Amino acid sequence: MKILVYSDDAATRQQVVQAIGRRPAADVPFVEIVECATEPKVHQWLGSGEIGVAVLDGETQPAGGMGVARQAKDEVYDCPPICLIIARRDDRWLAEWSKAEAVVSQPLEPMLLADTVADLMRRRLAGRLTAK
Repeated sequence: MKILVYSDDAATRQQVVQAIGRRPAADVPFVEIVECATEPKVHQWLGSGEIGVAVLDGETQPAGGMGVARQAKDEVYDCPPICLIIARRDDRWLAEWSKAEAVVSQPLEPMLLADTVADLMRRRLAGRLTAK
């Protein structure tokens, strides 16, 4: 399953990639990470139908992950589940506005992020099985 990781900060992308690993849980498939640093590339990948789960950094500039998530949820057919990374607890209401299925806070806790991504992968797999 392809996991999209969006951040303009290479260090944040690397933290996410390391936390997810090759397989975030034993009961989910191995992952292929797709890293993006720009909004147009994110929309291109999300619109391709190839992404299983997206992890978006809410602090990315100039287009933050929350706005990108909201736009994707409104415009992308069968949009994959989205996990938002937020820097401040007070941003949770914005994360809810963005229609993201999950939220994790900075500083990133690798086990929590891996568990969150694995849960979203399970949801995506279950949704695809019932849709067929």
